[in-house]
Formats: sequence, C-alpha cells, structure tokens
Amino acid sequence: MDLNSVAAIVVPRERDDLRKWEPGDAWLAGGTWLFSEPQPALRRLVDLSRLGWPPYQITDDGLVVGATCTIAELDRLELPGAWIAAPLVGQCCRALLGSFKIWNMATVGGNICLALPAGPMISLAAALDATCVLWTPDGAERRMAVVDFVLGSQQTALAPCEILRCIDLPVAGLRRRTAFRQISLSPNGRSGALLIGTLDAAGAFILTVTASTRRPRQMSFPNLPDAATLHAAIARGIPDTLYHDDVHGAPDWRRHMTFLLAEEIRSEFQGRAAVDGNAGFDGSASA
Repeated sequence: MDLNSVAAIVVPRERDDLRKWEPGDAWLAGGTWLFSEPQPALRRLVDLSRLGWPPYQITDDGLVVGATCTIAELDRLELPGAWIAAPLVGQCCRALLGSFKIWNMATVGGNICLALPAGPMISLAAALDATCVLWTPDGAERRMAVVDFVLGSQQTALAPCEILRCIDLPVAGLRRRTAFRQISLSPNGRSGALLIGTLDAAGAFILTVTASTRRPRQMSFPNLPDAATLHAAIARGIPDTLYHDDVHGAPDWRRHMTFLLAEEIRSEFQGRAAVDGNAGFDGSASA
C-alpha cells in the first residue's frame, strides 16, 4: 500500500543518526505491517536497513538476535546440538503464516514491537526467557524481559525515540526441553492460542501462554504439576478479562483452548518422563 502521507525516508548510518527523531516518524524494518494499511499519522520513515546490525550471534552466553533479523534468516539458523530447544525456533517461525516474501522481509524485532497477541516471535522470546536490549535517545541502553516489554495488543514499554536493538536468549533457556501447541480457527489463520512449555534439567516447568491473551503470561512450577494444579494456576494467572477478542477467536473459545493445550503439553512431558524412567535428562536428548 502506498503511504501517501509520508514525505521523506531517512536512512541512518550510525547510532547518532537515530537521535534525530521527530513527531510523525516511524522506524522502518521489514515494513510488512507498516505498508499493509493506511498510516495517516506518519510523515517520515526511518529506514534501519543500513545500520549493519548482524542478524544473529552465537556466544557462550546464548543467542543474540538482531532486531532486523528476518524470519527467514532465523529459520535457517543452525544452533549448537546442546541447545535442545532449537526446534522451537522453527516452530515459532512457521506460526507466522505468510508468503515467502513476508518471511524474507518481516523482522524479529518488528514482530515483537508490533505486539500483536499472535506474534510468534513474542512467543519464542518469552518462552526462552529472552531479554530486550533497548537503545535510549541519550546513547545508553536498558534491558527488560520480553514478558514485561509487551504490555497489551499493539502496546509495548518502548518510550518515545527508543528502539529495540536486539533480543538476548540465554543459554539456560536454550538448553530446556520444549513442547509447542498452536491453534487457529482456519488452516491459514492467525494463531488463536499459542502455548509453549519448557522443562529444565532440574525438573522446573514453565508454561508460556500467548495469542489467546492480550499479553504473554507465564506460570512457573518447581516440578511438573498434576492436571488440577496446572488448571488452578492458569485460572489464577489469567483473568477472563485478559483473553483477547477479535475475528480470529472469541474470548471463551481462546480460554477453553488455553486450558486444553496446556493439559496436552503437561501430558506430553509426563509421557516423556515415563519413557525416560523418571530419571530426568542430561541435556543431550532432542526435544
């Protein structure tokens, strides 16, 4: 879509150029949502593509994903074998049901900053305890957990002129076992509920709920709970008013699917424990 209100496109080459923010500006990364509908309030686009941010970096501490990394680049990434949460990356990428053009333009940072409940990069980052690295206009940076960064549907904790630079996924999260569940009203529809369970070597279990709720919600347990305990925790942790309501699913359906998919995840981990003889795991098995 042509954005007829936009009068200029600015192409910054270094961080200092990002300080020249004006009312009516918008950061331009992939632009797949920005150009999908009218943006009458915009007067200028600040194109981030020439800043030269690497799409990702694998370090001893984990994985650093640049905000301008595309979904396609992330999906092609090969992670160390010890990071058994690796399959979750592809699962969340494929939850973004777009054409190859969308996959090659849409960015990880854009998906998170758009803060749609169904944003699968939010799901991935939240489930693996990722941290947002934010550049502030005074040249400093601040960090906050992804689960705190997304405040609601298309609402984030970004302050004026701040920008998401990268997302840090810690090695501890990447070494967890994972279980993924996603459902939509139609085969090619936006996610109505997307739940991810993780289990670490000590047996601690975390359930991350996205898409069905307006913002990510997490429930943590020292070990795998029974069905009743999990059900009660979800009921306490997600009030009915937090379930999202749009054409992709009514709140009561989203709530029902949240409980159903959560129990599927719990049962999957319970089944794995039975196969393993309840002996835990050493981090070498594939999730």
